[in-house]
Amino acid sequence: MHQTNGLIGRRNFLNLTGTGGMALVAAVAGSALWSMKPDQAMATALELSSPDAALKRLMDGNQRFMQQKGKHPDQTQARVKEVAQGQHPFATLLTCADSRVPPEILFDEGIGDIFDIRVAGNVVTPEVLGSLEYAVALLGSPLVMVLGHERCGAVTAAVEGERLPGQIGSFVKAIEPALARTKGQSGDAVENAVIANIHYQIEKLKQNSDILSQRLLNGKLKLIGGRYDLDTGEVTLI
Repeated sequence: MHQTNGLIGRRNFLNLTGTGGMALVAAVAGSALWSMKPDQAMATALELSSPDAALKRLMDGNQRFMQQKGKHPDQTQARVKEVAQGQHPFATLLTCADSRVPPEILFDEGIGDIFDIRVAGNVVTPEVLGSLEYAVALLGSPLVMVLGHERCGAVTAAVEGERLPGQIGSFVKAIEPALARTKGQSGDAVENAVIANIHYQIEKLKQNSDILSQRLLNGKLKLIGGRYDLDTGEVTLI
């Protein structure tokens, strides 16, 4: 990572993370990320710097999507040029890679609004965690949502426990610890596992990231779970 794209350098970032979360936050706030010329993207980011404000915008967008009243913001050529030299996403989503769960569409947002991290089963791997930390610490995103969805194929594979070819089993293995939490529960086994997996992945984020934990403690970050309904298009907070 280089200074030219509005980000602090890799060496500086590594040095800062060694001095603790507060030093990192302070450095990021004064870095080139925040010293770029003001533009509409920056103005929007400042307006949505509150985790609650970011969550409200996200959920309002989902309501518009459900009601087929989408505004389709930030999808013009002007927006492309506006964010070409820097990004300020107001929300970060860890979602399943399922083709039926495209974040910008189901939350009625556009280019540069959401930092998307998509992987089958919305599981936390080292690479996923690093991407989330990047979005929060270097891009200033105040909201992280782990978004699962009903009838998730990855979760279904974990519940059924069948052997899978190639590396498909890697994300199934990452979901399996969540299944222990569903033992004895009534109802649909896959649905129970979808919810349990969301909670489990959130706990992994809290346990394995000092960067996220520090911002959670000082109120600059909200970390939540969501469930997407494939039939209705609704996102429910869990």
